[in-house]
Amino acid sequence: MSDSKVTAHLDGIISDFEGSEVNPSHSNMSAPPHPQPPAKGASHGTGDFSYVGIDAILEQMRRKAMKQGFELNIMIVGQSGLGKSTLMNTLFKSKVSRKSVVSNPEERIPKTIEIKSISHDIEEKGVRMKLTVIDTPGFGDHINNENCWQPIMKFINDQYEQYLQEEINIDRKKRIPDSRVHCCMYFIPPTGHCLRPLDVEFMSRLSKVVNIVPVIAKADTLTLEERDFFKQTIREGLRANGIDVYPQKEFDEDADDRMINDKIREMIPFAVVGSDQEYQVNGKRLLGRKTKWGTIEVENIAHCEFAYLRDLLIRTHMQNIKDITSSIHYEVYRVRRLNETNAQPNGQPPNTLVNPQQANGAAAQHQVLTHEM
Repeated sequence: MSDSKVTAHLDGIISDFEGSEVNPSHSNMSAPPHPQPPAKGASHGTGDFSYVGIDAILEQMRRKAMKQGFELNIMIVGQSGLGKSTLMNTLFKSKVSRKSVVSNPEERIPKTIEIKSISHDIEEKGVRMKLTVIDTPGFGDHINNENCWQPIMKFINDQYEQYLQEEINIDRKKRIPDSRVHCCMYFIPPTGHCLRPLDVEFMSRLSKVVNIVPVIAKADTLTLEERDFFKQTIREGLRANGIDVYPQKEFDEDADDRMINDKIREMIPFAVVGSDQEYQVNGKRLLGRKTKWGTIEVENIAHCEFAYLRDLLIRTHMQNIKDITSSIHYEVYRVRRLNETNAQPNGQPPNTLVNPQQANGAAAQHQVLTHEM
């Protein structure tokens, strides 16, 4: 092509730009279109140049979470006959907990605490969750229950150790399977009196390593007056023994959380009734327990506090329970183990962290420890 023809060609392109708005579609080199994430409130092409699209991150997070699914691990602890399996089936409206099958009466009560886990894949409205229920048959069923909490403590720490070993592997998995116990539901017998020494011992020790939610089992055996008195007595026993159950006050993030959690703390322990049987009540089919005097409706807050417990564990605080497990309880265990590892070559005793409040600075300490290892 000659110089005159090149000049004429460039003049034509310049004139095209001067007579119209600058648009990639007017140029000879067409650029590929850039996909933009859908976002509510966006006014593309209407002259709203102030919109950036940061709010689209919420939709991205939702899609990613929907693909990955969720995990929830709940441990149920209490002596036999308190309806632990029934309550778990009621919470998730399916057979998620199994009762131990025994062959003869001699094997009805195990000689030691047996830890049994069963996992289910649950899906609701496109949301998938792997639910693991950890049962502890044999707890509190013996005449001598001394140190019966030790197998449970060992199991919880074993799950932390398993997660830690996966985490520190050089070729670790992209997503580490989470078998850590997120919540421990402790079933208190409906005696109507006060906490037993076994209850105090267990919750005092286990509240330092796991989120504990105490419940009064089979609350329909108590009158309303007995129930209120029993709940107040238990709360006083928890305070007197320094037992910090979920939701812990020191982990309230702001004033709104504190206000909501204070209302929950005023209801603890939850007086619950579980049932997987449906009955017809005023033309509606409801979960309940039928007696000679009427039907106890499980989800009726006037009859029991099952609905409050369900909302806490599933609808309002599930993610917070998992976050505290990861950032507080597991962090305390991880820092302690790293301190022990650092102390071994020097022959010095490990610097053990036992106060959950120190876990807030554990992440920074972990970086220093990792650098020194």
